[in-house]
Amino acid sequence: MPTFCRHNRFIERCPICSKTLPEHAAKGAAPARTKRAAGTGRSAGGTRRAPRAEGVRVMREGRAAEDGFRSELVPGIRSSEDAARLARELAFSSGRLLALAADPPGSYRQARELAKSNLEGAAWICFLTVYLSPLEGEDPFAAIRGALAGGEIPELDGIELGPRTWHEPARGSETLIAYRQWVGRSGAPVPAGEAAPATLPAFSGEPGWSPERRFERVLERLALPGLGRSGRYDLLLTLGRLGVFDLRAGSLHLAGAGASEDATLLAAKRVFGIGDPLLLERRAAALAQAAMVPVEALDLALWNWAAPERATLGMGPGLEDEAVRERAVDALGL
Repeated sequence: MPTFCRHNRFIERCPICSKTLPEHAAKGAAPARTKRAAGTGRSAGGTRRAPRAEGVRVMREGRAAEDGFRSELVPGIRSSEDAARLARELAFSSGRLLALAADPPGSYRQARELAKSNLEGAAWICFLTVYLSPLEGEDPFAAIRGALAGGEIPELDGIELGPRTWHEPARGSETLIAYRQWVGRSGAPVPAGEAAPATLPAFSGEPGWSPERRFERVLERLALPGLGRSGRYDLLLTLGRLGVFDLRAGSLHLAGAGASEDATLLAAKRVFGIGDPLLLERRAAALAQAAMVPVEALDLALWNWAAPERATLGMGPGLEDEAVRERAVDALGL
């Protein structure tokens, strides 16, 4: 029977996994690629190279040395150190979700208080918080406060940005304007009445939707330039956890993610050892179930696992849920 590899290909046809087959070793090393001609701007064959694009980022993967670690929950991880780090990030992300619901800091608290009288204003605060990202330091919400004081469409030139920001200076205010227009097209806020609470159609959707259905549909509709899946996902997650809207994620919704812009998707492929979005969702759900955490906790946990340093998003470093860390450690067999 044909054997499939972790990249969902026939193993003998996979350019990566086929190298592990015994017959590959017998053939010897593949010939080296032709070197480019030095200092000419052309390849050895004479073809001119395309100039390097402005603003290209070089990402280096921080991966510990293999030490024999194996787990069916995370088949892409080959190091107990990497697995232990994933357990810690799950604990932090879970602790953040609890803090958002119980005692949110900074602009999160401001949004929750404002939601009692102004849903549109509360959603705007959450949007700016996610879009700019809280800073790492003593006053993580300083830049966000400045943006909120800058009027309906604040000027963002020179603003300090957090580690999970989506703002690109070259775009200017394009994403902010697009968000305002999206909310406006969805309809004006509906005030609270005797029969129903206040709603904002852009985020409230249909009254009969479940929280998971509402999350999925709004995530699909919230297609803004300069705001990828992780940004949209974290915005809805934040609004739901703060109690501004009845939103709850049923999965990571990785199918709509752009492979080049979504660090959570790239980390998921590394951790779960496969690229198919459907299988990624299944393996993410299995890990969440084993560690007994909401699947939405994996979004930030995977992002932080692959990042050089943890993004605390205004919560501070000491927020790890020790019970979650212990359950994750047991589930991973560490």
